[in-house]
Amino acid sequence: MKAEIKEIDLWNHELGSMDASARIEWAVNKFGNGAVASTSFGLQSAVMIHLVTQASIDIPIIFVDTGYLFPATYDYAAILQEKLNFKVKTFSANMSPAFQEAAFGKLWEEGKEGMSKYNYINKKEPMDRALQEYGSTIWLAGLRKSQAESRSHLPFIEKQNGIYKLYPILDWTDKETYQYLPQNDLPYHPLEGMGYESLGDWHSTKKISEVQNKEEARHGGHGRECGLHTESPEDLDFTI
Repeated sequence: MKAEIKEIDLWNHELGSMDASARIEWAVNKFGNGAVASTSFGLQSAVMIHLVTQASIDIPIIFVDTGYLFPATYDYAAILQEKLNFKVKTFSANMSPAFQEAAFGKLWEEGKEGMSKYNYINKKEPMDRALQEYGSTIWLAGLRKSQAESRSHLPFIEKQNGIYKLYPILDWTDKETYQYLPQNDLPYHPLEGMGYESLGDWHSTKKISEVQNKEEARHGGHGRECGLHTESPEDLDFTI
C-alpha cells in the first residue's frame, strides 16, 4: 500500500508538469487498453471528447444516460458525434425510469437519502458496470478544481474503488475551458449562456440565479457530486 501511494505521488508530480494532451498520452502509454473516458454531454464535455479522440481513437468513451437529461443534452450528443466522429457506448440503469418511479416514487424529491439512492441506481451502478465490461484500469474524467469546493484539492491521478482516475484538465480555469471550444471549432451546448453552471438531470439542476451558491445547483441542492466520483454507499435501502 505504501509503495502504491508513493508511486501515485510520483505520478502526480510528473503529471503536474504536462499539458492536458500529454497527460492523456501518458495514460495511454502506461495503461494501454485499460484506458477509458466518460462523458455527460454537459456544458464543457466537448473539451474532453476532443482531447481524448485527438490522443487516440481507440479509447472507449462511456456515456451514462439516466433518461432524465435535458432534451438539449441529447441534441448536443448527436451534434458532437457527427462533428467529431467518435464511438460512444451508452449505459443505463437496469430499471427503466418508469419502473423506478413505480417502485420508489420520485427519488429526487425524497431528500438527501432519496437523491443518493437515485444517483446510485442511475449513475454509479451503470458506470461501475461499464468499467467492469471494459476491464478498465484507468478512467479519464473531465473534473476541474474550479468547478466546486469538493474538487479543489483533487490530485491529477488517484485510486478510487479499485481503479485509477486521471483528470487531464484538472488545472484548467473556466476561461481556458470555454475558449478551447471556439479555438478548436467545437460547438457550445445549446443551453450555454442560459444561466446554468453545469448540467445534469432536468429535475435536479438549477440555474445559478436560483441558488445561494453553485454547490446547490445540482442534485437537488445535496452537493456537487452525483456519486460517480465518490465512494460507493453502503447503507442505502433498495427494498421495493
